Amino acid sequence: MSAEPFLPTPAPSTSPRLGVWFIGARGSVATTAVAGCAAVAAGLHPPTGMVTETPDFASCGLPPLSSLVFGGHDTVDCPLPKRAEHLAAGGVLPHGLPSAVHAELTAADREIRPGGPLPGDTDGGPGRTQDEWIDVFAADIRDFTDRQGLAGTVVINVASTEPAPTDGSLPPSSLYAAAALRAGCAYVNFTPSTGLHHPALAPLAESSGVPYAGRDGKTGQTLLRSVLGPMFAQRALAVRAWSGTNLLGGGDGAALADPAAAAAKNAGKERVLADTLGAAPEGEVHIDDVPALGDWKTAWDHVAFDGFLGARMVLQTTWQGCDSALAAPLVLDLARLAARAREKGLTGPLGALGFYFKDPVGDGPSSLAEQYGELTRFADRLRDGADGADERLGDGPDGADDRGARR
Repeated sequence: MSAEPFLPTPAPSTSPRLGVWFIGARGSVATTAVAGCAAVAAGLHPPTGMVTETPDFASCGLPPLSSLVFGGHDTVDCPLPKRAEHLAAGGVLPHGLPSAVHAELTAADREIRPGGPLPGDTDGGPGRTQDEWIDVFAADIRDFTDRQGLAGTVVINVASTEPAPTDGSLPPSSLYAAAALRAGCAYVNFTPSTGLHHPALAPLAESSGVPYAGRDGKTGQTLLRSVLGPMFAQRALAVRAWSGTNLLGGGDGAALADPAAAAAKNAGKERVLADTLGAAPEGEVHIDDVPALGDWKTAWDHVAFDGFLGARMVLQTTWQGCDSALAAPLVLDLARLAARAREKGLTGPLGALGFYFKDPVGDGPSSLAEQYGELTRFADRLRDGADGADERLGDGPDGADDRGARR
């Protein structure tokens, strides 16, 4: 715990409560987000890593952390307090934090409902069609929102990566995404899974009247690439090859041991380099499952490039980080931004949130600096008094231009 309490901006006594509904609600990212939100709201820790707590986002009307109420879907049954204890034992959460925020973890755990369908289930799973699954999930979200008396709910997918579908059926991530829209909720896909990026969901996304964002949160190796790629381009240095290796533990490592799931993950990493360099360089990203690493990850990059008169040079980087601690503050940012966008009446894809994603929809910039500029301009439009008249129309998850949401 911090020696001196950090006191966040106090919430107005009349501030409405907002729901955050996690897909993968008992996973490491969701658990860290719930525990971290409670810790910051109580002044136990500073909001390190939360972009929305920096001065550029002051007075944007974002919901205070103390107003967030958590629930979600999951297919596992480990209670959140127990999960938090495991994370603290692994060094992900500070020692003593699980007990300090036990009440908040328990309250969130009471709002977690069974997910599905499980891998290997045919059609929509035992006894249910896909549309019935969507109805069940949407009913769970509506019930949560109504019982808790919430002003609205944001649904955020933080579940393990699934392989891309090989047929026309909707994978679980798409069932949850459809349920979010059917329940009238803003939706964020923090994973590389399909979610709303499915042709069958395009009409629903277009007609839903809610904002949505994604996909695949940018927390480590790709974050660094989105900074270094523009550097090489702006200095006119010719990148000949860019190869990388990821060592992952925990659930991510196991999920990405599936080549199909790894392919979905790597697509976003490759897009960043192609967009910032003008063409995809030689080289691939290899993902290795190392269970002993737990929630920690190591990413190595080897960049071969040419300088003046063909002088050959190399840049090597090592990124070592805790995935849940990197992702959780961004998830809280996205919940607040999506909720405010919904409150302001914005609909459709929130392309200005590309700052947070490896594979954002639309043709916005891939450079982190340019993405941050778009994000701060979006924040200006969220302020009271902004009319949002410069918001551009978006074409949806598979469209070509969705850098602004619709009004």
